[in-house]
Amino acid sequence: MKKVKLYQLNSLYRDPFKIYGYHFGGNEKTVCIVGSIRGNEIQQLYMCASLVKTLKLLESRGSLDSERGIMVVPSVNPYSLNTNTRFWATDHTDINRMFPGYDLGETTQRIADGFFKKVNDFIYGIHFTSFYLEGNFTPHVRIMKTGFENAEIAREFGMPYVMLRNPKPYDTTTLNYEWQLWGTQAFSVYTPGTDQIDKKQARYGIDAVLRFLSSQGLIHMNIDGGYRSRMINEEELVTVRTKTSGILFLKSDCGEHIVEGHEIGEILDAYEGHVIEKIKAPCSGRIFYHGCNPLIYSNTAVVKIIKDPQAEYYQQ
Repeated sequence: MKKVKLYQLNSLYRDPFKIYGYHFGGNEKTVCIVGSIRGNEIQQLYMCASLVKTLKLLESRGSLDSERGIMVVPSVNPYSLNTNTRFWATDHTDINRMFPGYDLGETTQRIADGFFKKVNDFIYGIHFTSFYLEGNFTPHVRIMKTGFENAEIAREFGMPYVMLRNPKPYDTTTLNYEWQLWGTQAFSVYTPGTDQIDKKQARYGIDAVLRFLSSQGLIHMNIDGGYRSRMINEEELVTVRTKTSGILFLKSDCGEHIVEGHEIGEILDAYEGHVIEKIKAPCSGRIFYHGCNPLIYSNTAVVKIIKDPQAEYYQQ
């Protein structure tokens, strides 16, 4: 293992800002695995740290490919981790909305530029990232549809779903999107948990990456489990929105199969406590996402469903 300083930005008042990577195996830039870019992504930091520990052990046993290399970058934003802020503390900008960066721009643009120059020529790029909606969701691999994506190889992670996303304008400056434009096959691995560590959910992400590395021959290790991933487009998700505001109680969990008309939850009047809305499933399928905020506004996406007319079968 080699600890490599990928980027440094000097500071007037604090220690220099430094991004470190941990290199394993051969010299070829084969796979780069990135963890926390935002300061509250503790789960993602933990998953990378666990991978560093595992790869270090495999390397000591001679179980890594001698030519192809693996780089693990636990954090791209140690300052925000130290101050417990999600975005850059001084101007609240998001480094993962600054790629490929600009070396004469604002601080986060310069950080994105300096880091991206070090990782833009890997064959594969994997990013542990947090979900864009607050709440719980089913573990999955997400790929931006740029025209350069290789969706089939994402099945090698063995996660329940491979989610294809048509990029919005604000997605075009993310690490995943820019990686693909520069020739890297990029995958974002999502597991529930951000600012709190959930070891069980983290294990899904860690094993998925080890499974992928094993499938590509970079590590010699048998990984149990895994799924025959289902490929879905994000547009296929059926979104259930609230009609009223109040206190939300959900009656179904992520991964649960439900049938059309099933009562997913209810909203109570925040002052008087009686039920003012019953939230029912508009279709049969599996719950992919649900919100977690107990106070809910009207017209808020509270549940997303993967439509499946065979859901009744699972409830027998």
